[in-house]
Amino acid sequence: MWLRCTSKCVFASLSRSYNNVLSRSFNIAAFMPEAAGFEGVSDRAALQEFSLSNSDHFWAAVARHRLTWISPFHTVQDCDLSRGRIKWFEGGKLNVSVNCLDRHVHTCPEKVALIWERDEPGSEVKVTYRSLLDMTCRLGNLLRRRGVKKGDCVTIYMPPCPLAVASMLACARIGAAHNVVFAGFSAEALAERIRDAQSSTVITVNQGVRGGRVIELKKTVDTAVEGCPSVKQVFVAMRTENPVVMTDRDVSMEEEMKLEDAVCEPAAMDSEDVLFLLYTSGSTGKPKGLVHTQAGYLLYALLTHRYVFSYHDGDVFGCVADIGWITGHSYSVYGPLANGGTTVLFESTPVYPNPGRYWEMVQRLRINQFYGAPTAIRLLLKYGDHWVHKYDCSTLKTLGSETGGICIAPRPSDPDAEIVPGMAMRPFFGMKPVLVDGEGKLLTSNNTSGPLCLAQPWPGMARTIHNNHQRFIETYCQPYPGYFFTGDGAHRSEEGYYQITGRLDDVINVSGHRLGTAEIEDVVNHCPAVAESAVIGYSHDVKGQAVYAFVVLKKEVGVPEEDLSQLLKDMVSKSIAKYACPDQIQFVQRLPKTRSGKIMRRVLRKVVEQDLGGLGDLSTLDDPAAVQEIVQGHQDLCSGERHSPLKVHAS
Repeated sequence: MWLRCTSKCVFASLSRSYNNVLSRSFNIAAFMPEAAGFEGVSDRAALQEFSLSNSDHFWAAVARHRLTWISPFHTVQDCDLSRGRIKWFEGGKLNVSVNCLDRHVHTCPEKVALIWERDEPGSEVKVTYRSLLDMTCRLGNLLRRRGVKKGDCVTIYMPPCPLAVASMLACARIGAAHNVVFAGFSAEALAERIRDAQSSTVITVNQGVRGGRVIELKKTVDTAVEGCPSVKQVFVAMRTENPVVMTDRDVSMEEEMKLEDAVCEPAAMDSEDVLFLLYTSGSTGKPKGLVHTQAGYLLYALLTHRYVFSYHDGDVFGCVADIGWITGHSYSVYGPLANGGTTVLFESTPVYPNPGRYWEMVQRLRINQFYGAPTAIRLLLKYGDHWVHKYDCSTLKTLGSETGGICIAPRPSDPDAEIVPGMAMRPFFGMKPVLVDGEGKLLTSNNTSGPLCLAQPWPGMARTIHNNHQRFIETYCQPYPGYFFTGDGAHRSEEGYYQITGRLDDVINVSGHRLGTAEIEDVVNHCPAVAESAVIGYSHDVKGQAVYAFVVLKKEVGVPEEDLSQLLKDMVSKSIAKYACPDQIQFVQRLPKTRSGKIMRRVLRKVVEQDLGGLGDLSTLDDPAAVQEIVQGHQDLCSGERHSPLKVHAS
C-alpha cells in the first residue's frame, strides 16, 4: 500500500529544538505517562525495546490512556501477517468524532481547532472546537435525515476547508465511512472511485480556489455522477459566491444544515469497523481502496503526531498536505484533533502569490511544526534562500517531509541524538523494520541494503483493499511470508539508521501524487493508434519523479509524432489528472520483453537514466535488438530530433 496508505516508512526531519521534557535528566513518566507502569523502563531506549518485546502491554496502555472508550476492549491484537489478518482492540467500542471533538469541548471549547489558510494570504479563518462540533453535528443529522446509514460510504470531493473536515467527522459520528477524493482528480477518476466505493452520497463545493484560479468542482462532479448510477444525492457547499446549476439530486448543504439540531448522538463503533477508504494507484491499472478502521488508525495517528513532532499543547501545527491524501487525513485532521491541537488547513500553493508563501504563513500564523512535501521543497530551492530569510520563522521547532503514517523517523530520540538529513533513521515505538534478501532471508548486518519489511503488526496498518482482500495479501503479505512488505527498498547504515532508497514496484511518485504505471498505460492504450505502451518514472529535479512513456503504434499510423504525443497527453490529463501527463513520449517499434511476454521496465529505466552500463544481462529478452533501437530513439529524443509520420508495426 505504499505505506502512505497504511503507515508509511519514510520521514525526514530537521529539528531546531526538541522536547523540553527530554532534558538530560530524563523523566520517563513526564515524557509518556503510561511508561510509569512499564517495568524496567527508565529511558527512551528502554521504552523502544519494551514496545517491541511487550507489544500487547505497550499498545493496551497507550490505547486506554489516550482514547475515550464507550466499551473497553478485551483483546489487544489478533494478527497473522502471513494470512493478512489484522485486528486490534477487539471488543472495544468508541466514536472517533467524540475523541476528536467532544472531549476537548468539555475542557477547552473556545480553543482553536482549525486555522483555514485560504488561498489569499491574510484571509485565514479560525474555527474553535465548539464551532467544529456544532458544524459536525448539524451535518451528521442532515446525513441521517437524508438516509445515510451506519456502514454506508460517502464520497467527499472538496478542497481543504472546515466543511471538508466536518464532513469527514460527521461520517465518523454517524458510523458511515468516508472516501475523500483529491479535488484535482478528473471526472473519470472520481467516477471510478465513487463506483468502487458504491457511494450513494457525494459531498462537494460549488467551486474551488487555488493559486488565484477558480476550479469548477461541481461541474466535475456532475460529469462524474453521470456514470455512477449508485449516486442518489450530491450535497453542495458554497466556497465562492458564484451560483452553480443545481439538479433534483443536489442539496444545498449549508442551507439544510441550518435546519438541523446542534446535538447529534454519536454511533458506538467497533474498533474494527471501517473509518474510511482512501484510493491509491496500483500496478494493475485499477486504483485500490485501502481500508482503515476506527481505533487502531486513530491511536497511531495521534501518537505519531504527538511524539515524532514533539507536539505540545498551545503549538500550531502546519501540515500543508491536501486532505485528499493519507498525510492530510493523518496529520491535518485526525492526529492533531485527537490530541486537542490546533491544525492548519492549507488551500493554496507554495508559490502563490510568490515563493515566500509558506514562510509568510509561518510568520503570520506563528507555526511551530511545519510538515511539507519534498516536491514543494525541491520546487522552492530554485527560487533561492532569500524568500525564507525575508520572514521571521523563529517560532518553528520542527520541519518534516510528509508521509501518511510514520513508521521510521529521526524523532523521538534522545535530545542530543544526531539527525542525518534525508534519512528516515529510527523506528517509531512498536515498529520493527527488517531488511531481507531476494530469497526472503533476513539481512542482520549493518551497512547493507534490501527490500524493507516490517516484522510486527501495528495498530495503524490498513486492514485490506476494499472488495479485494486477496490482492491485499498478494501485494503485502506474500512477497516475504511472515513479514509485511512495504514496497520500498532501504539501506541500513553502519550506525543502524535506515534510509529509504526507492520504490520496488511499478508506482511513480510525481509531486507527491502516487501513480500506478498501469493506470497511465491503460489510458494510453485506449488511443486507437496505440498497440501497447510501457510507462516508467525517472528522476526530476522539481517533481521528484516524472513520467516517461514508451509507445508502440499500430500499423500504418500516418500521424505526426508531435500531434499524436499531444493527443496522448490530453487523454491522460482528462482521464487521470494533469500531473499524470507524460513529460516525455518516445515512439518505438517494440518493447523489451522476456520470452514470457513481461515488459522489462528495469531496462527502460536504465535507458532513460542513461545508465547503459547497468543494463545487465539481456540474454533473457525475446529480442535483445529492441534495446538498441530504444537507446537510439532516446538519444534522438534528447537531442531534439523529430521524424516524419511513423509507419511502424505492432509488437
